[in-house]
Amino acid sequence: MPCERKPMRYGHSEGHTEVCFDDTGRFIVTCGNDGDVRIWESLDDDDPKFITVGEKAYSLALKNGKLVTASSNNTVQIHTFPDGDPDGILTRFTTNATHVTFNSIGSRVAAGSSDFMVKVVEVSDSSQQKTLRGHEAPVLSVTFDPKDDFLASASCDGSVVVWNIEEQTQVISWPLLQKSNDVTNAKSLCRLAWQPGMGKFLAVPVETKVHLYERGSWDHVSTLSDDLLTQPINVVSWSPCGRFLAAGSVGGLLTVWDVNSKLCVERQKHEKGFTVCSLAWHPSGSQIAYTDTEGCLGLLDGLGTSTQVAAKKPAKDYDDLFDDDDDRLMDEGLSDTKSPAKKAVGWDDDDDDFLVPATGRVKNRGAFLDDENSLDTGSLKLGQDKFGDNNDDAGSSVAPAAPPVAPLRPVYEGPMPTPPQKAFQPGSSPAHLTHRFMMWNFVGIVRGYNDEQDNAIDVEFHDTAVHHAMHLTNSLGHTMADLSQEGVLLACPSTEELASKLQCLHFSSWDTNKEWMVDLPKGEDARALCLGQGWAAVATSTLMIRLFSIGGVQRELFSLPGPVVCMAGHGEQLLVVYHRATGFDGEQALGVQLLQFSRKKRQLISGEPLPLSQKSYLSWLGFTAEGTPCYVDSNGMVRMLNRSLGNTWTPVCNTRETCKSKSDHYWVVGVHENPQQLRCIPCKGSRYPPTLPRPAVAILPFKLPLCQTTTEKGQMEEQFWRSVLFHNHYSFLSSSGYEIDEDAQNLSQKEQQELLMKMFALSCKLEREFRCVELAEMMTQNVVTLAIRYASRSRRMALAQRLSEIALEKSNQMQEEEQEEPEYSSTRRTSSGQPRVTNILDNMMSSKKSAQLSSSGGKPSKSPVLKPLAPKPKTKVPCAESVFKQGSISRCLCAFRPKTGFQLWLEENRKSILADNPDLEETDVIKEAMGRFRTLSTEERLLSNQLKLFIFKNDFRSTDLNKTDK
Repeated sequence: MPCERKPMRYGHSEGHTEVCFDDTGRFIVTCGNDGDVRIWESLDDDDPKFITVGEKAYSLALKNGKLVTASSNNTVQIHTFPDGDPDGILTRFTTNATHVTFNSIGSRVAAGSSDFMVKVVEVSDSSQQKTLRGHEAPVLSVTFDPKDDFLASASCDGSVVVWNIEEQTQVISWPLLQKSNDVTNAKSLCRLAWQPGMGKFLAVPVETKVHLYERGSWDHVSTLSDDLLTQPINVVSWSPCGRFLAAGSVGGLLTVWDVNSKLCVERQKHEKGFTVCSLAWHPSGSQIAYTDTEGCLGLLDGLGTSTQVAAKKPAKDYDDLFDDDDDRLMDEGLSDTKSPAKKAVGWDDDDDDFLVPATGRVKNRGAFLDDENSLDTGSLKLGQDKFGDNNDDAGSSVAPAAPPVAPLRPVYEGPMPTPPQKAFQPGSSPAHLTHRFMMWNFVGIVRGYNDEQDNAIDVEFHDTAVHHAMHLTNSLGHTMADLSQEGVLLACPSTEELASKLQCLHFSSWDTNKEWMVDLPKGEDARALCLGQGWAAVATSTLMIRLFSIGGVQRELFSLPGPVVCMAGHGEQLLVVYHRATGFDGEQALGVQLLQFSRKKRQLISGEPLPLSQKSYLSWLGFTAEGTPCYVDSNGMVRMLNRSLGNTWTPVCNTRETCKSKSDHYWVVGVHENPQQLRCIPCKGSRYPPTLPRPAVAILPFKLPLCQTTTEKGQMEEQFWRSVLFHNHYSFLSSSGYEIDEDAQNLSQKEQQELLMKMFALSCKLEREFRCVELAEMMTQNVVTLAIRYASRSRRMALAQRLSEIALEKSNQMQEEEQEEPEYSSTRRTSSGQPRVTNILDNMMSSKKSAQLSSSGGKPSKSPVLKPLAPKPKTKVPCAESVFKQGSISRCLCAFRPKTGFQLWLEENRKSILADNPDLEETDVIKEAMGRFRTLSTEERLLSNQLKLFIFKNDFRSTDLNKTDK
């Protein structure tokens, strides 16, 4: 009967995870990327004991009450078990140890490292060490010969080596593996395993097979394989009896072979297909614990059924009793009621529960189908009462008729629930670290220290004008913190004696009492907290959010629909993320609420689902410096709230695109909209930075994931929509009563209109006139008028006619707005007295002048004012409405007699020509100017001279249009 695969559970953070049983089989012990060793009484243990051994734990081994771990501080440590008390350091390497193991009696420990060395250390006296040198790349795994004479090791150099421990020499070396430069890049961990007992065989995983080498002769004597193994085997482990070998593959397949018959007796698949990176047999041989690269722990239970059946042989051979057809039916696991009576073999009194088909086959291969939940109907466990009395001498009893097939229990085959992510504080590193960041935000940094020497909190401000640095004694054991320009908010969990506490250091208070503290009700723990402008909030374990004033006055409280994940505050805004439901298949089902505590309190977002990347979780939540909510998921995708699109979330950056390795990440500490900057800390091989030395902050650019951004059109589209998104905060701040920088807002509008005009010119060039009209819909009236001029000069009169209709529409809309809000026009005037919006294309000149304008910081251009060649001061310009209705674009153009493009260019550049050639006469100056003008590209001539003339006409016409309207 196939064993039962228990549902996996979360054990450690994402990364390499290892597992083992203690000598009695009572405890399951795991270690992982979070630096913890967890001691589980069973798979259902919801509160396992844990021992923190470092920033990361790479490997562990347990024997005789001694727990040995390889941690990220380049040491191999030893702890007592199960107490977890430190018992010294066995040995050190120059880099991380990759694998540790005990010998059969627990007197020695072998450790392999990334510095190419293998060390064998006596547990009782760590000064007695033997160093095995010879590998040319990091060591993948080590294993002891049960007789303690030899040691085998695998390395990234592609070799598997057997060493003589006493002589410290190589006995033999096999080039079996694919070479790599680091353990993280290795195709397989190649965890070797020596057969227990006499140690006859050394098992070596090679690609999708397991090679068995005989001890002494070192010959390759056997190969174990399976047709369903398509990806490399990562780890192998022998059963305590030495009869069975289990293997876990990169593709998540778990396979058990009977070594004697070379048949596969058990096969199970990881529920999500993740890589299996560690295996361990229970001392009784009835269970296999395994872990994956996502930090989860699983268990195969009931292995005694299949392995015991395979291990025992019948006293007599009944193979001849069945013909080939019956054998085929038995192989396929079918029940043929019309076939002759089948016979079964019984065992002795102790094992007469277990029956196998009389064919004597080890295992019914019909159980191994593509469906990992298939049941083996060929070797069902039947009761003794179905048969007659056993004859111990004969060793078997024959059933008079075919036994009835036991009913199959239903198997759930739907999606599996995802463990909900735990609550966390954005901008903080994990709480189990001895030195950690409790908060890193725009205001400053809060560091926590909890070691044998000190338990304290340091607060550092980016701007010392806000407050000087502070050193606080952490006597209450605070684990959460937030920092604002008004105070520091701290919270600690409850204990058996003390309640969970909320403490605030209100350093901006004008009185002498700058600290207050609140005890939460009994049974209620703080899960998340944040600070805003004049208020503080704490989310608790009772699905409640409590609000306080910054001075300590209790304010409103309200309930959440689910357990809180994290919170963030900015000004009058509170952003809360919580679990709205149970996620499935690796997805988190999160909800988000956004509240505003202005005079009229309101909920801007009410429980909407929070979008995340596939199979990811929330890793950071906060606001930009300008007050726009944003967040980051574990896949590195940064999303920002788009208020102009119905409070939707728009992806603005993917930090994974700039990571050099899969194990590298960016730890976000802040987001700015103006200038557009994503401030984060690069973390090599980790998700969190160390506190010392102080990490450097990197700045990443934003980029919307639009299509074809390598083309000129795609680049301009991305720049335009990014500019629109990142300047939405102006309208929100203005509507909320905040003062805004009008110059910066006008500059952003000018940038957007320039991009629209460039896209318009590109579409004209590509003869996409319909696209031109679509772009004109997004332009302001002044720029649409300019687009009309451009289309007319390009001899696209049909396009110009359609654009004239759009311009008339926009003109009418503006008139209606002015009538409804007469005071609005005065607020929209710039400092230069120009009506409405500054002409957007004042900066669209030649490349030489654009640099000068960009350095002027958005101030009005001081370039010469263009005037008509022979203006008629009293000439009346036709009103816009009559021109647009008649469609007489050419007549409107003929009302002006502008200079040619060369004349305008000559006027601007005459001084520079004379400065270079002061002796030239007027005729020679014109010749020199004509020569230079011819070298200009068509685009420079058009955008430099003709468009400036259009701007003048547009301004002149707008002035006359206003007079006509009045």
